[in-house]
Amino acid sequence: MTQPKRSRARLLAPLLYLAALTLLLEEWLWDTGKRLGAIIAAWPLVRGLDARIRALPPYAALCAFVLPAILLFPLKLLALLAIANGHMVTGVLTIVLAKIGGAAAVTRLYALTLPSLLTLAWFARWHGVFMAFKDRWVGALKATLAYRRTSRSVLGLRGAFAAWRQRAKSGRHSPRPARFLRRFAAMWRARRR
Repeated sequence: MTQPKRSRARLLAPLLYLAALTLLLEEWLWDTGKRLGAIIAAWPLVRGLDARIRALPPYAALCAFVLPAILLFPLKLLALLAIANGHMVTGVLTIVLAKIGGAAAVTRLYALTLPSLLTLAWFARWHGVFMAFKDRWVGALKATLAYRRTSRSVLGLRGAFAAWRQRAKSGRHSPRPARFLRRFAAMWRARRR
C-alpha cells in the first residue's frame, strides 16, 4: 500500500469504527422496536388500530408513517436543552427512550403502511432506489475490518453483561464491579493484537 493510501486509511479508521457502531446501534434499535411493536400489537385495542392503519389510503398512510418523527422531534430538542442546562442523565435517558419508542413506532407503521405506500409510483421508485443504496453501503461497511472488530467487541460486551446480570440474579455477583471493567479492558486490548 502506498503512503497516501495508508495515511488516508488511518484518517478514516475512526469514522469507520463510528459508522460500524452506529449501524450496530441502529440494528439493535430496529430489532428492539420490532419486538416492542409485536408486544404492543397483541393488545386488543391496538389490533383494531392496526386494521384501520392498514386500510388507510396512500397519502393518509404516508402521514401516519411520518407522524412519529414529527412528534418526537420536539421531545429530542427538549432533551438537548436539558443536557445543555446540566441535566445530562435526564437528557440522555430522554433521547434513548425517544429513540427506542420511535423505532418501535416506525417499525410497526412501516410494516402496516408499506403495501399502501407502494401503490404510489413515486414512493415505490424512491423506496427501491433507497433500499438498493442502503443495501450497497451497509454491505460495504459490513465487509470492513472495523465492522467485524466492532461487532466482535459488542458481542463480547453483551455476553459479559449477560453473564454479570445472571450472576447478579443468582446472588453470586462480584463484590467488586471493577472486575467487569477490567475484563472489558482486557478484551479491548486483545482485539488490537
